Amino acid sequence: MRKAVRARMRALVCRVRAARGDAGMVTSEYAMGIVAAVAFAVVLYKVVTSGEVSEELQAIVKRALDARM
Repeated sequence: MRKAVRARMRALVCRVRAARGDAGMVTSEYAMGIVAAVAFAVVLYKVVTSGEVSEELQAIVKRALDARM
């Protein structure tokens, strides 16, 4: 009985491991992810610091500070 249960458990663990496949990223994938994140951050920084967006953000903050409570 114990051998049968142990064999079934072992088979189940093997199936789960096989179904999981490749769960992580390799170093090159991490590097590409970092490059993409930095590129997105640069674009976002350029948009936020542009003249029109900066003026709008300042107007929003000014309205929020001038609001009555």
